[in-house]
Amino acid sequence: MSKVNLCLTILSYMLFFSGHCWSIDQLYTHQPAVTPELAFKGTHPVGVTSTKITDSKRLNSKNFITSTERSLVLEIWYPSDLSDTDEALKQTTTYKDVTRLQKPFEIQGTAFRDTPILTAEPFPLIILSHGFTGYRTQMFYLGEHLASHGYIVIGIDHTDSTNADVFDDSTRTTGFISTLYNRARDQQFVLDYFSADKKVLPVIGLNEQIDTNNAAIIGHSMGGFAALNTVGGCYNFNAKQMKKLGAPHIIASLLPFRLNSCFAGQEQLDPRWKAIQVFAPWGGEFNAHNEQAMNNISVPSLFLAGDQDNTSGFENGVKKLFKQIGSEHKYMLVYENARHNIAPHPAPTASFDSDFELGHYAEPSWNIETINRVNKHISLAFLDCHVKNKPDRCEYLPVRENIQQYLGSDGKYTDPWPGFKHLWGSGIRFYRP
Repeated sequence: MSKVNLCLTILSYMLFFSGHCWSIDQLYTHQPAVTPELAFKGTHPVGVTSTKITDSKRLNSKNFITSTERSLVLEIWYPSDLSDTDEALKQTTTYKDVTRLQKPFEIQGTAFRDTPILTAEPFPLIILSHGFTGYRTQMFYLGEHLASHGYIVIGIDHTDSTNADVFDDSTRTTGFISTLYNRARDQQFVLDYFSADKKVLPVIGLNEQIDTNNAAIIGHSMGGFAALNTVGGCYNFNAKQMKKLGAPHIIASLLPFRLNSCFAGQEQLDPRWKAIQVFAPWGGEFNAHNEQAMNNISVPSLFLAGDQDNTSGFENGVKKLFKQIGSEHKYMLVYENARHNIAPHPAPTASFDSDFELGHYAEPSWNIETINRVNKHISLAFLDCHVKNKPDRCEYLPVRENIQQYLGSDGKYTDPWPGFKHLWGSGIRFYRP
């Protein structure tokens, strides 16, 4: 055997036994000129760091009697200052995680790991809350995008609810109960944690730059379900619902007493929450939120949905929640013929081998990259309007329901939605009061 072949053989064995494929997925192509205007990167380079925080006294969702420590791993994106950073250190980061079948993957990002934070001014806090199951970087494209436009964005790994935590029937059952109880409390805890005394974080000055008085939540599925509760959508579970969700008879009778809370377990709305953005929020079909409490919500709210959502439902799910919510400023963007996967990044290669895996990311009638670009555009418009109070960005929120422009054989066209190129919007609707 030649030396070259021997080296290749040794390398093959090393790769096999390490279980690492040494490939990094590049999920995004070059953004074309027809990308919606606010989907383009902002003026700030983006830094990213990871950290772990711990709630030292959380009610244990495995027995609802004892207290326990609950730790959360966070991914934090922020505007960065690269002026004094050596060019050799300006390497864009990657994000590693596992699929629902525990297959590892690594995807390419555009942020720079642990670079200095821009200290020009405090930046509003945005929380990214994934679905059941998911992970903190599942909407990394939004984290990077919003940070480039002057936000600090924190993605949460919701313990008991991530891909890595849920891998069989047992962890699925306990994880779901944990999600029902802990998810909204996790969102509130992160806000409280970064509002308290200064913490030691991997990036110097990061804590001081977070404007926790102007905060918002972006949640997908169970993340959206919880966000509604955090701003006042009190839970309304009963034993019948719990049985339908698979809880044993006795537990089903007891769970509502622990689960039915408002404002993430607090007495009233935390005024620091300035907006929520919910992708395909779960709970409408199960009447999980008290209707009167939903009517009393005043926080500006953006719903995003697919009208073929087979997880949260649309007519009796997301659309019903949108109609119930009482905010004066409420909006709903609907992707026609889309299902539930309208928030995550495109599918990593590791998910291609089965419908179960690919079904966590892909949409049969849509290119996810296109959806992500629209998400970036409408998210920035909404958050700049209601968190940063920029009137000019409010004008990007459509006033016409249908984005279609062509009116018929006479060749007449309507104007495109603000920020969209002529004839480059299709299959989307936008609703507002």
